[in-house]
Amino acid sequence: MSALSFTPAPWPRRLRSQEWYAGNSRDTIYHRGWLKNQGYPHDLFDGRPIIGILNTWSDLTPCNGHLRELAEKVKAGIWEAGGFPVEVPVFSASENTFRPTAMMFRNLAALAIEETIRGQPIDGAVLLVGCDKTTPSLMMAAASCDIPSIVVTGGPMLNGYFRGERVGSGTHLWKFSEAVKAGEMTQEEFLEAEQSMSRSSGTCNTMGTASTMASMAEALGMALSGNAAIPAVDSRRRVMAQLSGRRIVQMVKDDLKPSDIMTKAAFENAIRTNGAIGGSTNAVIHLLAIAGRVGVDVTLNDWDRCGRDVATIVNLMPSGEYLMEEFFYAGGLPVVLKRLGEGGQLNKDALTVSGQTIWDEVRDVVNHNEDVIRPLERALTPQGGIAVLRGNLAPNGAVLKPSAASAHLMQHRGRAVVFEDIDDYKAKINDEALDIDETCIMVLKNCGPKGYPGMAEVGNMGLPPKVLRKGVTDMIRISDARMSGTAYGTVILHTSPEAAAGGPLAIVQTGDMIEVDVAARRLHLDLSDAEIAARLAAWTPIHERAASGYAFLHQTHVEGADTGADLDFLKGCRGNAVGKDSH
Repeated sequence: MSALSFTPAPWPRRLRSQEWYAGNSRDTIYHRGWLKNQGYPHDLFDGRPIIGILNTWSDLTPCNGHLRELAEKVKAGIWEAGGFPVEVPVFSASENTFRPTAMMFRNLAALAIEETIRGQPIDGAVLLVGCDKTTPSLMMAAASCDIPSIVVTGGPMLNGYFRGERVGSGTHLWKFSEAVKAGEMTQEEFLEAEQSMSRSSGTCNTMGTASTMASMAEALGMALSGNAAIPAVDSRRRVMAQLSGRRIVQMVKDDLKPSDIMTKAAFENAIRTNGAIGGSTNAVIHLLAIAGRVGVDVTLNDWDRCGRDVATIVNLMPSGEYLMEEFFYAGGLPVVLKRLGEGGQLNKDALTVSGQTIWDEVRDVVNHNEDVIRPLERALTPQGGIAVLRGNLAPNGAVLKPSAASAHLMQHRGRAVVFEDIDDYKAKINDEALDIDETCIMVLKNCGPKGYPGMAEVGNMGLPPKVLRKGVTDMIRISDARMSGTAYGTVILHTSPEAAAGGPLAIVQTGDMIEVDVAARRLHLDLSDAEIAARLAAWTPIHERAASGYAFLHQTHVEGADTGADLDFLKGCRGNAVGKDSH
């Protein structure tokens, strides 16, 4: 068939995809010929960059259920810029459905997607993400391969309302569930409220982990400015997708890679941003893992150093009052970044996927609602960054989110009430005979990366009904688990080393006294060093070998939460070298 030919502009270097498609050898014809069965003209293979749209759409990942539509807009942008888009479905770890926890599959997704990028003819990647673990897993994979990549998130769902009250996804689930246990809400009312919690496509509408990680991608410079907050169903979300499609083609031409963007300065920007937005504690683990993949030295000390003096100025649930819709209307993350820059808390010269600096992107933005994005003098909390606690109970660190905690519990000494694992907690928590009151400290063990396995979001343990009935809404809770980014309370998480690895948490007993001093960053078990050593010497692990193949691999190779809970053999940027052709 004769056809008009297309002659692309010359590229400054030979593209990765040309190893598969350039020339007329048997192997080239094998690769090119098969792809032509999709109806692609011959001249598309003669120099255009091939852009992989790595799509985490799945019917069982409802947060990402609209991403196929968004992928079409990305494709349009790639075509317009002279690229060749190919949509590639990739592993989608759904927060809503995966058991035992989606976190266990973040590393599997990153492993699989790294090999998808490495083993296929992709010159650049659009990371089409949304649900909590999809954003970090694709960013980890892209960092490992280090080919030009840009993040496009699916955006948050619209506000929910129940009887005139804003309903934040996740946050109100915890709130209403506790209200039912306290006798303040009927089960029928809870079921009625369910209908208002998820009323459109998109991720959680609170500043949960999904919105936090979308903000982290933007603060790191890996997404176009303004990407994080646009609601999923807003037409501007589709415009953002199309513009990102255009931009990735130029990024390939410029060879602008994740390692050029995700520098130490960029990670410091992201850490400070997390404090300013009241972001999820899960961001700690994910950013540590991403930094480990790109080869940047980021530690818990950086989280405390950079975040300690950052005020939380975004008035969003679970720390505040509003939801992501209002955040977008107020101006979104660019306004927050501008505030950080004006206060000397932004590395202004950090590069972004736009090719400009982060300060160039935000210096002229306007705040349209100072109750949603507050001035410093009206901050939700003056020190909103993640607090990293250490002591003999957490030698490698534990984290707490001050903006979601209760001020009266930030310095407290209490008697430990210990649950050996999550099943022990479930068996005891509703027992009226449980010896516990609001002055106690709830301790949950064996829920870390190895112990669960996978480190589930069970750290925000619900309070005992008999305490809730007193009107008490918060107690100190300590565990080696995570908690949902939509949750709240004085919850100390990620205690490292975890109990299953023989950390001091493993030997805490009911009745032991624990001291918490957030200002002093102290987490102390009131036992002598000799007593702790004796208990540890007598300790034996209780977790069993995981049953499935991947679970066993994960349990054997996962690192601690303090370094990102990645698999030990996946650390470091390994580059985008093309492997040998097997044909």
